[in-house]
Amino acid sequence: MDACCGIDFCVNTTDVMDTSKREDMPYSLEERPKVKRTNDNKAGELASVVLHNDLLLTEDDDVELAQSNRQIEQVEDELSQTVKSTAKIVARTTIEGIKYFVSLALLGFSMVLITAAMFTEQTTSTAENGMHPAVTFCVFSFLIVWLAMMEGGQGCLVGLQTIDKTLYAESHPRAFRTTQLAHKGDNMERFMVGRQFLVVLVIFVMNMMSSTVEQASVFSLPESVIGVFLDSGIAVILTTVMVGQLTSQVNAAQCMLDFINNSFMTLTVYVSLAIETSGLLHSVYLISILFSTLSGKSIPSNESSGRTYLQKLFFWIRILFSVAILVAAFVFTLGALFSGKTMAWGGIPTAVSVAIFFLLMGFAGLLDGLQIALFAVVNRTESELSDHPLAHRSCQLVFREPHTLGAFLIGRQICVTVCMFVVARITAIHVDDSETLFGVSEGVQQFLNTGLLGALLTTIVASLVWRVIAAAFPIAFLSNPLVYMIIRLCLLLEQSGICSASWTLASLQKKLFGFRPDDEYLVDLRRKESTCSNL
Repeated sequence: MDACCGIDFCVNTTDVMDTSKREDMPYSLEERPKVKRTNDNKAGELASVVLHNDLLLTEDDDVELAQSNRQIEQVEDELSQTVKSTAKIVARTTIEGIKYFVSLALLGFSMVLITAAMFTEQTTSTAENGMHPAVTFCVFSFLIVWLAMMEGGQGCLVGLQTIDKTLYAESHPRAFRTTQLAHKGDNMERFMVGRQFLVVLVIFVMNMMSSTVEQASVFSLPESVIGVFLDSGIAVILTTVMVGQLTSQVNAAQCMLDFINNSFMTLTVYVSLAIETSGLLHSVYLISILFSTLSGKSIPSNESSGRTYLQKLFFWIRILFSVAILVAAFVFTLGALFSGKTMAWGGIPTAVSVAIFFLLMGFAGLLDGLQIALFAVVNRTESELSDHPLAHRSCQLVFREPHTLGAFLIGRQICVTVCMFVVARITAIHVDDSETLFGVSEGVQQFLNTGLLGALLTTIVASLVWRVIAAAFPIAFLSNPLVYMIIRLCLLLEQSGICSASWTLASLQKKLFGFRPDDEYLVDLRRKESTCSNL
């Protein structure tokens, strides 16, 4: 049993171990070391491949990590820029909010002080001229509204000159009637001349209505507060600029059709044309003719037919009449200044009042002419302006950004109004009941006390003459070294935000009267016109 088992085992073992006699064996025992070396080589190659792949994976990881880091840095930079931008917006919004609040507070305080001075009979009109406080307040309010109509209406009539009137003839009939009248022939130029005198006259009368008497006291406020706001005229200046000028100009810039679609604007155009027709301001045409001759440029006209002999005669008679009135205005105004019989602030020497008068007339003239000169060169090329360094510098300052011109115009409006009120205070003749200037009759003296001559003098000398000069020689006008400093001053006044309340008032006015932008009307009207033509 054991033997049998052992034999079987040994045989099987021998068969297994005797590999040299087996045919299915791929190699012999002697060849085994070579096979081992071959396997070792393959294992080494496999290890090197694995190591190479590991290196490649490591390099790919580094590239991906670098890209990720760059993306993270980019996101961080964008986040940082967003935070900075947001901080700037918040800071700017906060500053603008403070400006609006301060401006509204100043306006409200000024209006309250003016009204209180009127109803306590501490203004020139109530205390010295005997006007009832309610009448004074109503006249002052009416003049503010009328001034707003004149300021905004001028921009509307200028802007609507190139618009086809048939587009709004049915939707805005009163605006259509007004533009037909103003745009006929040379009526636009006549309207501008008459309107300028009307604006100055309104400001002069407002000054008479609101200027306070000496030692005025309102609400028991400190004398310093009364001096700053009432005695100096700051209160009435702020009220006039924000309520009577800038608010209407803001809305008139975009809502021209709605703004002048009323009979009040039509009446304003008729009054302005009547003032121009009277000949009071015709001396400015003489100056225009002189500068046209000097510059070699003909005076543009929209009227094809020339004047008849009678019309020419009437024209030159009015020029002579206007020159005589202008000379008389100078004589009486300077006589009142040198004799100290004006409403100028007490304590100012006579010579100083005269010097301030001429300086302010020149400064107001520069401001008025500057606007005309800038619009005259707005389409000039860079090469044309570069030949005139001072003019080029001023133009670069005004036209550097789209909003800069608007900011300048706002600051300019503030400066012009301040000048007009100060000139009105200095030139307003004020004499006792028993006295007259140069021994004139009491009736003539009462006429002089109205301030009409001062308004006429200011309109011609401090406004219209400078406009004529700027229109004839815009480059030379802008080459004045003072122009650049004046532009800087106007931009600084606008940036101060002292009149920021105008934007709030303009928004309220727009909602109250339902003003809509002109584009909405004109697009709808053009669409209807196109539809009708297709049918």
